[in-house]
Amino acid sequence: MLNIKRALKQDRLLRALTGLNLQAFEALLAAFALVYQEQQTLRPRRQRDIGGGRKAKLFSPQEKLFFILFYFKCYPTFDLAGILFDLDRSQTNRWMHRLQPILESALNQKMVLPMRQVRSVQEFIERFPQVKEVIIDGTERPIQRPVEQERQKLNYSGKKNRHTRKHLAGVDKSKQVLVLSPAREGKLHDKRFHDEEDIVGGIPDEIPILVDLGFQGMQKQYVNIRLPHKKPKKGELSQEQKQENQQLSKERVLCENAFAGVKRYNAIAHIYRNRVPDFDDKLMLTACGLWNFYLIAA
Repeated sequence: MLNIKRALKQDRLLRALTGLNLQAFEALLAAFALVYQEQQTLRPRRQRDIGGGRKAKLFSPQEKLFFILFYFKCYPTFDLAGILFDLDRSQTNRWMHRLQPILESALNQKMVLPMRQVRSVQEFIERFPQVKEVIIDGTERPIQRPVEQERQKLNYSGKKNRHTRKHLAGVDKSKQVLVLSPAREGKLHDKRFHDEEDIVGGIPDEIPILVDLGFQGMQKQYVNIRLPHKKPKKGELSQEQKQENQQLSKERVLCENAFAGVKRYNAIAHIYRNRVPDFDDKLMLTACGLWNFYLIAA
């Protein structure tokens, strides 16, 4: 069985098992415990016979937070997690689905969850008053090959040469994920994805939006788009254009750094195993919130 008390005494172990150091863990614990207590008061109590049913093994809010963070960081199978936490496989499944929304709510209280869509300029300014630049890009996560042939075609990514699900995200210079789209099929092109979801429509015109050539055409829709120069057919870019592209790439790499930070959580980086529809979207949203919280609290 996993020695939680030992992990909570060593920063290195805690970071390896949960993705947070002790300072960040304690800062999140207060909000997590409060949300959990509120959920308990709203949840109808089950009536059991005396001595009936297996007793819960996750007693304190500290153990519950450690469990759900461990799931996100290490992404164990329910069988393995059951052995590590002395739980039945079905109990492990229930605890994960019960604690994930609580963790998401706790992160929302900390104001670190990304927005799902920017509806107005005023909303963006109120939420992110310090942001001076936004970088937009897409990221994919592998999934199991769908059984249905139509879903196989929709989710097959030619870029990754495997079946995936995709998100678009907006990131600032501090590598914080500001906006996150819903999860969509991996085959969907970045520009079409944005046209259907429009995650940047409410960003003020004064704030530059950096994108790659996968978003070619957005410069006709928005005045604040910074796009790399495209090599002309049977022609070459000028030296000045090449230098501008290099500078833009240096600025845009922060978005890739942010995705790498989010994918420190194996629940996002590894092949998605859960059968619940769109639960991968919830995992991604929570992982982005954890990454944003880590940047602030660590």
